[in-house]
Amino acid sequence: MSAQKKRKNSPSSMHQPDRTRRILVQLAVAAVLVGLIAAIGINIAMKKAARDDPGPTPAIAAAPESNPNGLAATLTDTGTIRIGRPSAARTVRLVADLQCPACRQFEAAYGPLLTTAVNAGTVAAEYDIIAFLDHASSTEYSTRAANASFCAASADPIAYPGWLKTMFEHQPPEGGDGLSDSTLVEVAKGAGYTDPGFAQCVTDRTYAKFVRSRTLDVLDSGIQSTPSAFLDGNPIEPGELPEALES
Repeated sequence: MSAQKKRKNSPSSMHQPDRTRRILVQLAVAAVLVGLIAAIGINIAMKKAARDDPGPTPAIAAAPESNPNGLAATLTDTGTIRIGRPSAARTVRLVADLQCPACRQFEAAYGPLLTTAVNAGTVAAEYDIIAFLDHASSTEYSTRAANASFCAASADPIAYPGWLKTMFEHQPPEGGDGLSDSTLVEVAKGAGYTDPGFAQCVTDRTYAKFVRSRTLDVLDSGIQSTPSAFLDGNPIEPGELPEALES
């Protein structure tokens, strides 16, 4: 047998294809890992950018002497819309998404009760409207509706609970286009928001960046579903609200 033939049939030459395949597999795995690391890095960078540039902050304010029920309104340090008498001893915080069907059910069942308690001065309400259901519409309806929420609270926070009720009554089905900006403006007119400034705030999506930043903060805090309700900072089941308000 010639030396050339021996070299072709040597163990090293027979294992060369396997070695090549292993190297190719290792390179493919490395490429996937690099892609995953890059994707994670991009996601982190996007979140950081959203927090670093939250856009305009809503200006929400109402003095007790400006309305019959003596309610004050403000934007809290954590970005919630707080409405209630300064003397209110208890606080109910509601985290909701305007595209969320369960949130619509909560509003229908307990919204009037909460509004009555706020007007009576027994509790203050903190409305935390976020947007994590943009995937449930083809037009980022959650973000646009949450933006409209801050537009409404900035224009007239005392009328805000009525606006919220009207919005849930007009909630679009999941998987569709959602309400258009022009429809959001028309729906708000039914709740008393006729100022052209409100319409411009909706169409310009003035607080869209603020909504995204606030949504990231809420989700990072551990909240994974809506509606989520809290009484004096302690989580409660939504259905426990009536009993909690009476205790």
